[in-house]
Amino acid sequence: MPTYRVAQVTSPSGRFEVVEREVPRPGPRHVRLAVEACGICHSDDFFVTGTMPNTPFPLVPGHEVAGRIEELGEGADYFGWNAGDRVTVGWFGGSCRHCAACRRGDFIVCENLKIPGYAYDGGFAESMIAPVDALARIPDALSAADAGPMACAGVTTFNGLRRSSAQPGDRVAVVGLGGLGHLAVQFAVGMGFETVAVARGAEKAELAKRFGAHHYVDSTGATPVGEALQALGGVKVVLATAGNSAAIAATVDGLTSRGELVVIGVSPEPLGITPLQLILSGKVVRGHPSGTAKDVQDTMEFAALQGIRPTVETVPLSEADSAYQRMLSGAARFRMVFTFD
Repeated sequence: MPTYRVAQVTSPSGRFEVVEREVPRPGPRHVRLAVEACGICHSDDFFVTGTMPNTPFPLVPGHEVAGRIEELGEGADYFGWNAGDRVTVGWFGGSCRHCAACRRGDFIVCENLKIPGYAYDGGFAESMIAPVDALARIPDALSAADAGPMACAGVTTFNGLRRSSAQPGDRVAVVGLGGLGHLAVQFAVGMGFETVAVARGAEKAELAKRFGAHHYVDSTGATPVGEALQALGGVKVVLATAGNSAAIAATVDGLTSRGELVVIGVSPEPLGITPLQLILSGKVVRGHPSGTAKDVQDTMEFAALQGIRPTVETVPLSEADSAYQRMLSGAARFRMVFTFD
């Protein structure tokens, strides 16, 4: 039987090992992908550590997958897919279609969301099985290494902005300039927003400018972030990509009246926001999930049109454990991506 390689952990917080498995066959309405690239996302750690309930071990993570369809299961061709098609699979790895959210057509908040690397083996592998409703078509202009991160980091920031209350010409702030934030700044500029990047340290001002930001606020500076944003005239929307509750809460006073704080950065700490900060100016705080496969496709098409790309560092699967540890430590900038020949 032909085999393929996967990077797996066998117990919570275990080290990655690369092993051989038999190549699987796709079931009805599923496809098998030849994986060409897979991003390493910080959210993978929810599963690697066993933080998510009932995490299956051994575990093959990975939900920023780009590759080509190798084999179609029964009925997959009905949905327009063919062998050789270039596709991604992201945080949205399929939905149950029967919970209350799915029956409303709100598939990204499905109560039984099929996250790759949790509901089924993810993209830290040379081959992968995925349901057809998880597939998004990759535009020709995007490489696999660029497309993979768009299936999670890209769609989360793109959707967070386009579903916000901001309109072209409005001023928006992006908090954080890492794996999510560097894409969010580019998307904000591409959507026609006057864009403020907020990050730690004066030295990141040049980096923010490189990604297109019109303004930069150093969150470690003498002026509180809220005051600095108000000095620019206030912002209609804050997209909080940093996983730091204090940094997120510090932006609320920089919002205009009826302004909106959109939270996509994950932190276990509570947000230090008082009701009074929200009530007097009618401000809104909401969490934003990722996006469906259609949203991922929209994200990639917009990125191709606007010339937006993630900044990636590519590594082979054989370096899975060291690459993952670098991501956790923060030593890797922006997105690390496994690539396969």
